[in-house]
Amino acid sequence: MLSKIAEYFEFEKYKTDFRVEVLAGITTFMTMAYIIFVNPMILSNAGMDFGAVMVATCISSAIATLLMGVFARYPFALAPGMGLNAYFTYGVCLGMGVDWRVALGAVFISGILFVILTLTKIRTMIFNAIPNAIKYGTAVGIGLFIAFIGLKSAGIIVDSEATLVTLGNLLEPSTLLAMFGIFLTGILLCRKVVGAILWGIIITALIGMILGISPFPEGIVSMPPSIAPTFMQLDIMGALNLGLLTIVLSFFFVDLFDTLGTLSALSSQAGYLKDGKLPRSERALMSDSIGTVLGSILGTSTVTTYIESAAGIAVGGRTGFVSIIVALLFLLALFFYPIVKAIPAYATAPALVIVGALMMTCVKYIDWDDVSEAIPAFITLISIPLTFSIATGLALGFITYPILKVFSGKAKEVHWLVYILAVVFALRFVYLSG
Repeated sequence: MLSKIAEYFEFEKYKTDFRVEVLAGITTFMTMAYIIFVNPMILSNAGMDFGAVMVATCISSAIATLLMGVFARYPFALAPGMGLNAYFTYGVCLGMGVDWRVALGAVFISGILFVILTLTKIRTMIFNAIPNAIKYGTAVGIGLFIAFIGLKSAGIIVDSEATLVTLGNLLEPSTLLAMFGIFLTGILLCRKVVGAILWGIIITALIGMILGISPFPEGIVSMPPSIAPTFMQLDIMGALNLGLLTIVLSFFFVDLFDTLGTLSALSSQAGYLKDGKLPRSERALMSDSIGTVLGSILGTSTVTTYIESAAGIAVGGRTGFVSIIVALLFLLALFFYPIVKAIPAYATAPALVIVGALMMTCVKYIDWDDVSEAIPAFITLISIPLTFSIATGLALGFITYPILKVFSGKAKEVHWLVYILAVVFALRFVYLSG
């Protein structure tokens, strides 16, 4: 049995073995397990049941990661994406007043679009057509958006009638703990501690419990909570409303940028690329697409490939067996609900701030010397946090880019698809204003 598994995953070809692959799987899981705490915390603010979202998070992550391991045979793990879950809650549900069931329907439609485009091999063509200014501007903008939400959740940033936002009361016990969590997680990352973000959450929460700021969990292990409150609750017909077109496109494009960018980075690190192309890329993309569709059915926001998979690759993981280990650990995590439920907001807020900071690295890829690239990128990245909406940032970026290119005599540099999207997004603003 073991020899057949080794043969299927080509252990000999990649010079690996079961010990290395299992270690790599555990390492990858540790670096991304924070999503089990953070995703339910974020989506519950949209009115979704915390326990059901936790179960949906673990199951969708396990299935999508298992598909990636068995079907595509790559050591890449998947889970609900950071940024997209924040947009789901704060941008769509709370910001636009859209019911979470309808938002899940929009996620489902974006996933179906991915499946279709992957089958027709158009997905990569679309990615290549989108300007780098928009791709990287969106990534940076989402990083700022996530960090802003984290700072607000921690009480470091609060509302202000005079200036919209201002500095909160830093002597508040929960705020002090959140700041401690930010520094602790940053130090652990600097020291290259495996699972730094997860350890930051756990240690911060534990200190808060010891000090009496939040209660200890009512146990450690239990049967998973019911998934019924979110399972099959998506409203697809509601999401097909013309007014939600921008939301669907936002889920679609952000996941498109994120997935293909992540796959490129991980594949390069692991040495999979051949002539700049990833073998079995369509299988990897299909695993991602199916994960999003299943996630929306189970009750969670967009599932995508995680850059944290790089941690497992760094310790030698090279095959899909790594993903199988990660998937099994996600399923095992289902039985630790009492611990997940007891983690307070001040302990998860630092994770949002740190993840946001890590996403800022994309700013270096923007061509700041070319004004026709820099301005659309800046408008995209600054609009996302200031309007609390990835959709608005994307829309403004897509509208600005072709206009500046045309009037700077560089109209031919713009793909025809970008012109079409600029018109669609502009009409969307007209529709909203009307």
